[in-house]
Amino acid sequence: MRHQSIKNNIDWISVVIFISLVIMGWLNIYSSSLSSVTGDTSIFDLSQFYGKQLLYIGLAFPLILMILFVEGKFYEKYSSVIYTVSMLSIAGLFVFGKSVKGQANWYSFGSFGIQPSEFAKAATALALAKYLSDVQVNLKNLNHQMIAMAIVFFPALLIGIHDPGSALVYAIFFVVLYREGLPGWYLMTGFIAIILFVLMLITNNPFIVIGIAFLVLAINYYRSRLIDRNLIASGIVLVIIALFSFSVSFVFNNIFKQHHRDRFNILLGKQVDMKGIGYNIHQSEIAIGSGGWIGKGYLEGTQTKGGFVPEQHTDYIFTTVGEEWGFLGSLVVIGLFVALFLRIIYLAERQKTKFSRVYGYCVAGILFTHFFINIAMVAGVFPTVGIPLPFFSYGGSGLWGFTILLFIFLKMDANKINEW
Repeated sequence: MRHQSIKNNIDWISVVIFISLVIMGWLNIYSSSLSSVTGDTSIFDLSQFYGKQLLYIGLAFPLILMILFVEGKFYEKYSSVIYTVSMLSIAGLFVFGKSVKGQANWYSFGSFGIQPSEFAKAATALALAKYLSDVQVNLKNLNHQMIAMAIVFFPALLIGIHDPGSALVYAIFFVVLYREGLPGWYLMTGFIAIILFVLMLITNNPFIVIGIAFLVLAINYYRSRLIDRNLIASGIVLVIIALFSFSVSFVFNNIFKQHHRDRFNILLGKQVDMKGIGYNIHQSEIAIGSGGWIGKGYLEGTQTKGGFVPEQHTDYIFTTVGEEWGFLGSLVVIGLFVALFLRIIYLAERQKTKFSRVYGYCVAGILFTHFFINIAMVAGVFPTVGIPLPFFSYGGSGLWGFTILLFIFLKMDANKINEW
């Protein structure tokens, strides 16, 4: 009866989209890996990326069954425990982590590794949903705001020390908090900070940025009604902007690593390095652009077969889609992702409990952020920050992390029939 209930109540539309994306992802990993293959090899060859990914996909399905057969209330009841264990696993990297490309993000087990940060997103979403679903919590209250933000900031800080790019994903939780009642000025402040940061990198002159800010504040002051004018508040805002502007240069030059600085400078057109740090983006643009409308055909991509795009099986997997499947194929893949996001949001809105609704919005937000940053990255409009494309990019930790994230929510949605 329990098996029949899950089979009847699970959202099969989301499941079909998930399976479609996983299959498409493996096909592109296979194609992008052939440049390094000599001679005939089996698709199950574990010495190749596509062989390992096939193993990861195979192991994902028992994981799905385990998630679906666990009682739905388990995830709410033990969300704090799951969050704590996840944070400890990330903290353990400082002692036991294996350094890969200068980042100690992995626990190594022979030729395989586990990246705990990929599982921390689901753990953070569960913990945040649990806290916000408490009947006493009101995000208009400053103490409640600080606790909710601490739940988000703590994993972001732990991950950001090793991998600042992955920590960016946690910014989407603030949209969820806004959806649940966080005052809008928090989001506005973050948006303004991003604009000021980019302006500082472009101009490299804090006085120009402060001058622009002063002009905007002055226009706003004189256009406001007399009752809304507050000279002291405007002055405080200007001082904060000035301090922030002067701090950007220090942070950029002393905290950011050299390869991060180079990527921002290349993106902003301040530095040209087609053979060095800008090589990935340049080759990615060539591969995608060469695909035209219908692509060169599966396994026929010259950039892909030639191995010109570094890390094409991971962060740059979408370049294979663009080159071999063309604009129309890329549109199909993007359409599937968008359909999944919209479906999750639809399901979240019809949940019977606040816990499952908040968690659903976290799932949609995390998947969308990864999708948006990755596509923008390979298109050359965002710095290379090592953000994988969900269900597509090579990697067991990434695939399992996103699978856990999604199917916990689908289990909650299947259980809502019993929550009347």
